Amino acid sequence: MTAPTLPGLTPDTATATEPTPAAAAPPAPGSRAARLALPMSRQVLKEMAAEYGVCLRPVTLRRTDLHTGQTEVIDLPCGSTREDKCSPCAKRARRLRQTQIREGWHRADEPNPAGANPATDAQRELVLLRAHLEFARDEAQRSAQFDQVPGIDQAIAEVEEAIAAEGMRGQVAPPHDDDTDSGRRKRSTKRRQDAPDLPRKKVEPRTVGKVYTAPDGTQHRPSMWLSLTLDSYGRVLPDGTPVDPGSYDYRRAAWDAVHFARLLDRFWQNLRRCVGWNVQYAGCVEPQRRLAPHAHFAIRGTIPRAMLRQVAAATYHQVWWPPADELVYSLDRLPVWDNDADAWVDPDTREPLTTWADALDLLDADPDAQPVHVVRFGRQVHAEGVTPGTVHADRTIGYITKYITKSAADCHKAETDRQRDHLDRLWHQLRITPCNERCANWLLYGIQPKKAHGRLQAGRCKGKVHQRATLGIGGRRILVSRDWSGKTLADHRADARAWVRKLLGVSTGADDADADSVDQDDAPAYAWEMARPDDPDIPPLQHRLLRALSQRAQWKAALLAARDRAATTDTNTPSVPPPAEPEE
Repeated sequence: MTAPTLPGLTPDTATATEPTPAAAAPPAPGSRAARLALPMSRQVLKEMAAEYGVCLRPVTLRRTDLHTGQTEVIDLPCGSTREDKCSPCAKRARRLRQTQIREGWHRADEPNPAGANPATDAQRELVLLRAHLEFARDEAQRSAQFDQVPGIDQAIAEVEEAIAAEGMRGQVAPPHDDDTDSGRRKRSTKRRQDAPDLPRKKVEPRTVGKVYTAPDGTQHRPSMWLSLTLDSYGRVLPDGTPVDPGSYDYRRAAWDAVHFARLLDRFWQNLRRCVGWNVQYAGCVEPQRRLAPHAHFAIRGTIPRAMLRQVAAATYHQVWWPPADELVYSLDRLPVWDNDADAWVDPDTREPLTTWADALDLLDADPDAQPVHVVRFGRQVHAEGVTPGTVHADRTIGYITKYITKSAADCHKAETDRQRDHLDRLWHQLRITPCNERCANWLLYGIQPKKAHGRLQAGRCKGKVHQRATLGIGGRRILVSRDWSGKTLADHRADARAWVRKLLGVSTGADDADADSVDQDDAPAYAWEMARPDDPDIPPLQHRLLRALSQRAQWKAALLAARDRAATTDTNTPSVPPPAEPEE
């Protein structure tokens, strides 16, 4: 039923002529409403501290000079990468990652051309000693002198620690382990019949891309960015919710999310074998609006799009675990722990559940056994070429790092009941999905997990994939290949500090030490310890934030003044923005 209108007026005209409500009168001075309208001083302090990049949750340490006995309280940034915990530290971490991607994306030279340094004489002597101990252990076992084996194993462990302390990476040999069940079970590496074959080349150590020559003779070396997504689990609406929640495959969505990281590893392995060179990448894993994980990567060099789609279509990961198609027990009816049998048993029959080793033995003995799950990519494989030094390149870096400061569940806020219900259904499926061979959720499927104990709680595994904030993405969300930029995050932070010091004309401590030839015995030695907030020598947090805010404001003013001087004078001082904002 429509509302009546005055004669000669249309509904639109009548609506337009309706009187607008009067503006609310300001509260009376001195009233409670007027006081509530005033800004909170502490909230303004936090807002200004975040604006200037001051950590809102500093870690307080107490530093004691071992020579003089003087004690000093120092606040260090918390280093959080989550914006909901500490926005300044998270934004600083995001800029650092952007710098890392920018420096490694369009490199024209190899990041590590020299390779590893040659071993020193001391390192070689330790390796030779490790070889003698291995020979002695083998001789003791051959001569049945088993009482000598534990002593030799202890000596081997000490030598391995000395090798690591001497500055060598990794272990010379794997440790001796008598537990036969801890050994990895070998599976056939034959490709599945339903997966297309891929060409295989010898992978060269080259990491830089191909150089293209234009008709005018100019050369350029473009790169690419790539997006990989998982398969469909059912039709979804524009808001990411399924059209039919009853037919949406939440189980496969949960299993795919848990094993998505291994699928990405398989993809890069297959891609390098197909193209024949060591492809380098840097990217981020984040959920789509339908809450399924997908990944964006910056790739150094160019690869044909047809090759990328072919590799994505042929890449899969098989999960060789015991069958877990149907639940044997529910969260309301769980197995119980039997102290006498030292095992989990059925609550009615008191029969022990199948152990993990027995379940794998049954799987190995079955000639027709199939993997419990196979995860694959979907059809959507998006790839674009990117030219270095363009606006497109900067925008792509911002797009890749768009959500790295947010948790997976916060990337797309659930604003409607349909979205909240979709999130709840996926999370409830993740709660009962096994995450590894020691996961307590195996009890729901009638199997005792590996190294089971009485403290396990099915449906409450502490793995990250079961948390509501991760949406099944339990591993690292930022993935950077080993030879991307040739630097670690600590190196990039050091570059930012060096840039600021050079711009401000401040010499580094290493330069001062070389110039003055400081004796190592006179160098200060400090003892560090964590300080408690209730210690008498620890000022309130607001006092520390005020001091840090003042220091940060002075630092920014000096930096802007130095930039202005560098822009107006003809000097060698750099006038470009720093690679990343240095920490406090």
